[in-house]
Amino acid sequence: MHRITRGGGRLAAACLALLLLALGSGCSLYGGVMPPSPTGAELTRVHDVPFYPQEEYQCGPAALAMTMTWSGVPVAPEDLTAEVYTPASKGSIQPDMITAARRHGRMAYVIHGADRLSAEIGAGNPVIVLQNLALSWYPVWHYAVVTGLDNGTGEVLLNSGTIRSKRSPWRVFENTWGPDFWGLLVLPPSRLPATAREKEWLDGAVGLERAKQWAGAEQAYATATGRWPQSHDAWIGLGNARYSLGNAQGAAEAFRKAAEVKPDSGIAFNNLAFVLNELGCRDEALAAARKAVSLGGPQVEAFRQTLSDIEK
Repeated sequence: MHRITRGGGRLAAACLALLLLALGSGCSLYGGVMPPSPTGAELTRVHDVPFYPQEEYQCGPAALAMTMTWSGVPVAPEDLTAEVYTPASKGSIQPDMITAARRHGRMAYVIHGADRLSAEIGAGNPVIVLQNLALSWYPVWHYAVVTGLDNGTGEVLLNSGTIRSKRSPWRVFENTWGPDFWGLLVLPPSRLPATAREKEWLDGAVGLERAKQWAGAEQAYATATGRWPQSHDAWIGLGNARYSLGNAQGAAEAFRKAAEVKPDSGIAFNNLAFVLNELGCRDEALAAARKAVSLGGPQVEAFRQTLSDIEK
């Protein structure tokens, strides 16, 4: 259904590049002091995160397998090697980690910074981090999974290498984690991050669509409408996902809601017209299609085509 549109690419997923920036000269966000715990507890841990020892060059598949299994998709590192490991670079790049999570119906959600890391651990979400364990001019990139923060001792707990819950002083961890302070959450599409932001979540939902994980995309958009009920783009995405799953009636309901929250959205009325016509509601479809054309916009030609098809 090519004329059901998402709004001129406004929801296009961000292009995430491999982190190649050099580390700073020891300057950290908190001057070597761990951010305060959002729960107030000295020790905050994420429970039920499995541990897979990371073989040489296989830290990417192992880290992803730990978080995916925790999220409810049991998978072993060797099952992910072909998806995320690049032999030429002897490692895994960030976009491949994200894409692999989406292929398995999980929400891949990127965060940055110590405050967000602390908040996610406090909410019980493990975080994949990318560290440089060598020098800024000769980096050795390594993925680990943060499973806890001990504010009492000022240490980070990591599933890293061959050690479960390895303790690292915050200053050491922060210096190896910077300068981008990149983290990756792998979550069920029904579970919002503690630090969820609307556009970031919708970008992830679009990623599920592109991976043709329509059930996951539907759940992610439904989760978004629960958190941001006035989000036009979330309702449009929910309608598109429902239509792709063969639920035209549910799609119409979502598009109608999108038109309610944004009455000047030609996209919402166009998509509503398309689905109503398919459901046999021709008069309502014509009214919606004419409304879309009257609103105009950069996709008005597509709206006119929808109206023409209904009139025929």
